[in-house]
Amino acid sequence: MGRTSTRGTADTLAVTHGLFNIVGGLWPLVHLRSFEWVFGPKTDVWLQMTTGGLLVSAGVAQLAAAPGPHGPAQARRIGLGTALTLLAVDLVYVPKGRIRPTYLLDAAMQSGWIGAWLRAADGKAS
Repeated sequence: MGRTSTRGTADTLAVTHGLFNIVGGLWPLVHLRSFEWVFGPKTDVWLQMTTGGLLVSAGVAQLAAAPGPHGPAQARRIGLGTALTLLAVDLVYVPKGRIRPTYLLDAAMQSGWIGAWLRAADGKAS
């Protein structure tokens, strides 16, 4: 696979992951009731709002970085940092019973993003 193809894949991944983070971050900000229906009631709503805002910010940064010359590398750092953090929270706090097992669905998604970024970095993503 050529360098141009790898760059195109990374650009697409940056945009896709950025949009995913924006939508995921907006969900509790726009409709907390449905978010809590899926992921459980929150006692510290401010924390959920903060997390949502940070996810939106990460997603916007990924979208903004995508077209630049160093954009895919920047979007990759943001994407991996976000996905690794969320995966760690999911895997630590579900077994402790602090968050619902539905967060394991998020863990699967975050694992997928991590894998996609690692493949794109190796030039193996399609």
